[in-house]
Amino acid sequence: MDAPIVREQDCRELRWAIGSRPVILASSSPRRREILKSCRIAIRVIRPTVEEPTPSIKDSRAWVRRWALRKALSVSSPRHSGLIVAADTIVVLKGRAMGKPAGADDARTMLRQLSGRTHRVITGMAVIDAGRRKQVTGSVVSHVRFRTLTRTEIDAYWDTGEPRDKAGAYALQGQGGRFVAEVKGPVDNVVGLPVRRLARLVERVTNR
Repeated sequence: MDAPIVREQDCRELRWAIGSRPVILASSSPRRREILKSCRIAIRVIRPTVEEPTPSIKDSRAWVRRWALRKALSVSSPRHSGLIVAADTIVVLKGRAMGKPAGADDARTMLRQLSGRTHRVITGMAVIDAGRRKQVTGSVVSHVRFRTLTRTEIDAYWDTGEPRDKAGAYALQGQGGRFVAEVKGPVDNVVGLPVRRLARLVERVTNR
């Protein structure tokens, strides 16, 4: 996958929206930390205290927004100022929502199902203005088409360790990127944090 993960224009918009406010990232995801770091945004990371259940397909966009907000609220404290940012990402294929694989068999099943097909990647985000006790949520959808995968490729990919903590059992920004034939929509959304949409949410919560 040769497309850039984050556009510099989107980074500039996010930096402008944040201004001088401190930012807490309520996430254990190194991908989200890396995206914000690539945008030159200083953050404090606090791991959320909620455990994600199996994703719901009844309303996937509402589900990821709700869980992003729960993550943000779980680290909220009267001691904190500035912004609290959280996100949640799932993969949806033909009505089945995929979170992180439970193990090797689950990961292989996910990758076999994604092989040769187009799926949706949905990221929900929440931003809390801690000082004003104001919160907003939003979500973004990208469509990702996989090329056809062989069993040998799937087994070898699992052995790399990369699929273990990824929604849909793959990482576009890693070795899983070679499985991706096409992305329609924001590439950084597939990684787990759509920066342009995040900038709009920060503007809303801060009334910029």
